[in-house]
Amino acid sequence: MNLRLSIAPHIRSGETTSRLMLNVIIALVPCAIAGIYNFGVNALVVLAVSMVTAVAAEYLFQVIARRPVRVGDLSALVTGLILGLNLPPTAPWWMAMVGSAFAIIIVKELFGGIGSNFMNPALTARAVLLASWPVFMTTFVNPTYWAEGVDAVTTATPLATGGVAPLDLLLGRIPGSIGEVSKIMILVGLAYLLITRTISWRIPVIMVATTGLLSWAFGSDPLAAVLSGGLLFGAVFMATDYTTSPMTAKGQAVYAVGCGLIVAVIRAFGNYPEGVTYGILVMNVATPLIDKFIRNRVYGHRKEEKAHA
Repeated sequence: MNLRLSIAPHIRSGETTSRLMLNVIIALVPCAIAGIYNFGVNALVVLAVSMVTAVAAEYLFQVIARRPVRVGDLSALVTGLILGLNLPPTAPWWMAMVGSAFAIIIVKELFGGIGSNFMNPALTARAVLLASWPVFMTTFVNPTYWAEGVDAVTTATPLATGGVAPLDLLLGRIPGSIGEVSKIMILVGLAYLLITRTISWRIPVIMVATTGLLSWAFGSDPLAAVLSGGLLFGAVFMATDYTTSPMTAKGQAVYAVGCGLIVAVIRAFGNYPEGVTYGILVMNVATPLIDKFIRNRVYGHRKEEKAHA
């Protein structure tokens, strides 16, 4: 019999990586369904290629590198799905393949695999694709309504143009990336993640509130700022990544405020209308520093008494 020795205290939990990843996948399904309904078969192809490539890239890399094969933890599938939902429905299939391979091999596996990457793999891949093929990444179409027989038209996102009714923003009757358009479906996913305690409310709520408040301070419509672009999707599904976000409650609050601040500043003063990708990535890099200075009280630690003069 093998005995495993470790230092007390011991906390037992039924949660596993695969279970947590499955919860994220379930939460993403409504966004995927809405994206496929709105944009048709093109969206389905992008999502399928992105997910299959992510899983295949992780499996092949781990086999070649003679590491334990861990595709069963579903983390690669989550990365592929999130990246696919971040792409425009008009993105060519090969771009989804390149992005997923980059996310898994370069951002995740070369840094040691799950739990060792310092930036969100899907979001980093999106940033690389945006820098490499900006035309593909910024070409969006109006959703195709099969019942109404409306053709898709290339256009800018509501974040760039403005003037879109809040109901259209909520229902996803807007151009944008596959997973970001239907805010109702994102909120359904958020509710599931909160109910299953897969994530806490702090990061998404504080990040969105910070962006809305600062957008109002900078002279923009706060409701439009919250419901436009990829803010909600990023706050719920990417800023909350366990590996790249702080461990403490106070640290998460600081991290979320930082994300919201950068997003609002880029949107208000930058040439690029969206700042969610860069806001989260910058704070991913700052996470180790936040964890260094904001720590939980160590179990059994007694506060040092100040020396009397």
